Amino acid sequence: MHTLKADSIELAFDGRKILRDVHLTCQQGEVIGLLGRNGCGKSSLLKIIFGTLQASHRYVSVDDRFIHKGYHYNRIAYLPQHNYLPGGIVIEKLARHIVDPISWDDFTELPSYQRSFNKKAGELSGGELRQLETMMIIHSRADFILLDEPFTHISPIQADEFKPVIRACAGRKGIIVTDHQYYNILEVSDKVILLSDGITKHITNNDELVTYGYLSGK
Repeated sequence: MHTLKADSIELAFDGRKILRDVHLTCQQGEVIGLLGRNGCGKSSLLKIIFGTLQASHRYVSVDDRFIHKGYHYNRIAYLPQHNYLPGGIVIEKLARHIVDPISWDDFTELPSYQRSFNKKAGELSGGELRQLETMMIIHSRADFILLDEPFTHISPIQADEFKPVIRACAGRKGIIVTDHQYYNILEVSDKVILLSDGITKHITNNDELVTYGYLSGK
């Protein structure tokens, strides 16, 4: 079982520390939910782990081996907030470049793929495209998956379609997921981490989200 660790992560912009004491561990077989208010640094943390954002200090390892760029050798895959699929290419062709051949049969059985495989990415609605982009990343070759707001811009029906897919793929991958729709995160996650004031707080009871001021107690 592989283990991803991010430790002693620090990030500062213009002298202001965004992240100052961040540590988390994700094992294959579990989903880590990352919560926090707007601007707290959730997306920055995922980019630092992935290797596309330079941090003031960064230690990221897989099985205690330091990795400089998470995307090298298919160790980590990252779903950004923005769309990443080029609009002029057919979905089936795009999927074959991203999806792990081992997962191809499972992926092609997904209703979202079957509805859209012969269309170009630019012909899909925002929700359809977001759903497919998420599904492709989840079914990629990577051992660890970082999902940045996968539930944003999709309908509740579309969200309910891929929640069980996240859970199923977590059987062989480690997944870190963040979203403003906290109830979706709580539903799919095995563990929850709150990012607040640049520090990671490991939540053991959802009531702590109220205690730390992330959720209202009303």
